[in-house]
Amino acid sequence: MSVLLIREIRKLQKFILNEGTMVEEAMRKAVTAIEERNPALAEQVIAGDKQIDLMELEVEEACLSMLALHQPVAHDLRYVIASLKINHDLERIGDLAVSVAKNALVLASEPPLPIRQFGITQMMQGVQDMIKEALDAYVQLDAGKAQHVRDADDVVDELHRAMYELVEAKMREQPDRIADYVRLLNTARQLERAADHACNIAKDVTYMITGEIVRHRKKQKDLAAKEQAHELLTGDPAR
Repeated sequence: MSVLLIREIRKLQKFILNEGTMVEEAMRKAVTAIEERNPALAEQVIAGDKQIDLMELEVEEACLSMLALHQPVAHDLRYVIASLKINHDLERIGDLAVSVAKNALVLASEPPLPIRQFGITQMMQGVQDMIKEALDAYVQLDAGKAQHVRDADDVVDELHRAMYELVEAKMREQPDRIADYVRLLNTARQLERAADHACNIAKDVTYMITGEIVRHRKKQKDLAAKEQAHELLTGDPAR
């Protein structure tokens, strides 16, 4: 690898990490805006999406320039290709944060809902942890961390399923608030999709390291994920 290519790859890493930090913060703010009924915070997320979009373009241009000027091969080529895909997944997480923020704007104008009891905070924390660990795996070329992110996706899926059941029960109790509860379910869906994108990043890291394409493999959910989701929601170990 030439000295110039090494410099370009380090620059690319910095771009990806900056973008990742931005989308992670955007999702955190969007969920907080729902929990705290804070429309100003939601507006910040929506306005900040332009910066994330610009960062995505900058990363894409950097990747294409490296392909054209340096013609990387083997591991270096996989690194650039995986970075292009990771860049796209990060931008999509930013878009999902905007969708959550738009839900926050509407819910802030309606009577309060018992939001915290549904596990939104736990889902948001799970997604944040997945994004952070996926980016750590990317920088450190750590296949073990990448696998851990893929395992953590099962827990977020279980939290999403559990939340759906809880909200569905509330809909039956309060049929006049169905539209608001649907927005809450939509928020949970956006978080679940953000977790999927973090999982995609981890799969691309695995490809980067090993050359193995694992994006489309379906992994069966296991009992441990269900138990962990139950404990996060209730504070008690599953029986």
